[in-house]
Amino acid sequence: MSDTLEETDSRAVQQAEAVAHAFARVRDAIGAVIFGQRDVIDQSLITLLSGGHGLLIGVPGLAKTRLVETLAVVLGLDWKRIQFTPDLMPADIIGSEVLEEAQGGARSFRFLKGPVFTQLLMADEINRASPRTQSALLQAMQERYVTVAGTRYDLPQPFHVFATQNPLEQEGTYPLPEAQLDRFLLQIDVGYPDADAERRMLVATTFGEEKAVAPACTAQALMDAQAIVRRLPVGEKVVEAILRLVRAARPDDGGDGALREYISWGPGPRASQAFMLAVRARALIEGRFAPSVDDVAALAQPILRHRMALNFSARAEGTTVSDVIDRLCRNYL
Repeated sequence: MSDTLEETDSRAVQQAEAVAHAFARVRDAIGAVIFGQRDVIDQSLITLLSGGHGLLIGVPGLAKTRLVETLAVVLGLDWKRIQFTPDLMPADIIGSEVLEEAQGGARSFRFLKGPVFTQLLMADEINRASPRTQSALLQAMQERYVTVAGTRYDLPQPFHVFATQNPLEQEGTYPLPEAQLDRFLLQIDVGYPDADAERRMLVATTFGEEKAVAPACTAQALMDAQAIVRRLPVGEKVVEAILRLVRAARPDDGGDGALREYISWGPGPRASQAFMLAVRARALIEGRFAPSVDDVAALAQPILRHRMALNFSARAEGTTVSDVIDRLCRNYL
């Protein structure tokens, strides 16, 4: 019996090592095209390995669309992009039924699938669409299927959404409600590249032909890696750290009294679930087979910042959500 258990453990380690090596190649392939955004690339891969969806926040021109396209090519995924506008309707995303007439005169409805039927969907400027259209997409994200005229249509596997928002221009937008923000595993803030990265980008993108992106993975390999992530062990110390941090971020659930006075509402259990998946994925892409408390600290910002809101007093003092999360990490990790 012990030999069988040892063989099982050995196979699990070999599978985890293979995934770690494969996604090291994936990360390098993406980094050869997306310059100066290592944290953004890592968080995007963590989102995919965890089986979740990502919310990309950044000003125009920071290669958010290029990032999603590169992810799709490198991972061997079918992908589509939707530019969200105020007049976009749910049927423009999900699809609609059309009435067809056969040669004999018989009429029947046929469902025409919308762009949501893909493996990797980019929802560009999602906050420019109406709440009704946002809800149609976010329901598909949560349920992984759509229902039209009482008929269920399953979405492809895997299915991931990366939505973008411009943090500066808010005129004419419809901010996502808190319940819908919670459906994104990570909020990935995309900042400006440093000087060296921008210099390399200038040379690579304006001199001769741009470097072509080559596939380094397959959709099936990604789904296999997602299954392995869910099997990685999580130590009791890491579980306790997750619980302490998430519960301390709630205004009415213990924690630091001074910080609670700043928080209007805090993260729910879905944040804890996101931590449990994301810390495993982060450990794996770094070549480790079990997460640590350091992984919890590293992922606190992208997991919590879209699941918390500060009250008027905190905003009046100039305190930000990121400031509060940093203080929570110092106090509870």
